[in-house]
Amino acid sequence: MSAAAAVAVAVARTVAAEAGVASTGPRVLSDGINVVVHLAPAPVVARVATLTTELRPDAAVPLGREVALAGQLAAAGAAVVPPSDLVPPGPHVRDGRVLSFWRHVEVRPERPGPVDVARALTELHAALAQVAPPAGEPLDRPLLDLATFAAGGTRWGASPAQCHRLRARLDALRPRLAGPATALHGDAHPGNLLATPDGWRWTDLEDACAGPRQWDLACLRLTSRLDGRAALDAVPGAPSDADLAPWLELRRMHAAAWTAVLATARPAYAAAARERLTAEFG
Repeated sequence: MSAAAAVAVAVARTVAAEAGVASTGPRVLSDGINVVVHLAPAPVVARVATLTTELRPDAAVPLGREVALAGQLAAAGAAVVPPSDLVPPGPHVRDGRVLSFWRHVEVRPERPGPVDVARALTELHAALAQVAPPAGEPLDRPLLDLATFAAGGTRWGASPAQCHRLRARLDALRPRLAGPATALHGDAHPGNLLATPDGWRWTDLEDACAGPRQWDLACLRLTSRLDGRAALDAVPGAPSDADLAPWLELRRMHAAAWTAVLATARPAYAAAARERLTAEFG
């Protein structure tokens, strides 16, 4: 367990205990941009912002959006992992960490295929169309992240020239991202679709924002977990790659920035970070 994960587990156990939920066998499920820990034996999962704060200094904003949107969707019967009903879901701030709490669901080892993801995303979009979009400007989540990276990218391995090119590309790209805005998952790739005994369920809505549906479709199109084009083609009325071009460009830049952030704490990602920064920003 990394040092960051150990701190995250301790903070999560403390906050949960104050709500009357004890964890004697916590199990880290993920240690990446965030730390996700099952507070076993309780059916509660904590999500603790760690590297998140590199590009999102006020992590309570995206985690708050996530809790609010997932709560609305779950109440409407949508296939999402719901916020915890045993610990106030938050977000909470404790010892400099921001965290939220979720209902634990049994996750099976199956991985979705292209048609599974397409069907699940189509159903999610139908549910999202019935709820209020998160407050904020359209696509503010990826655009704010990239603006932060452009302002301080040398901290994460980008050169000053790459940061300059990122700013120029963002300025040129913004007018091309227009379209009817609705609530979006924000990071709709197959890794965020879990196989459970009750069927496929979406998780990780931390990137939720308002914006054109094309942003979620671009996230699916560029996944490396399966054939993204095949998945997209199974979505009714799927756009072509040419139609999606501005959103695909935004997604590639966003992924490059976050890979660079991840590489600062996970050296195994350093080569991939350099490749993506070079591919996107020269």
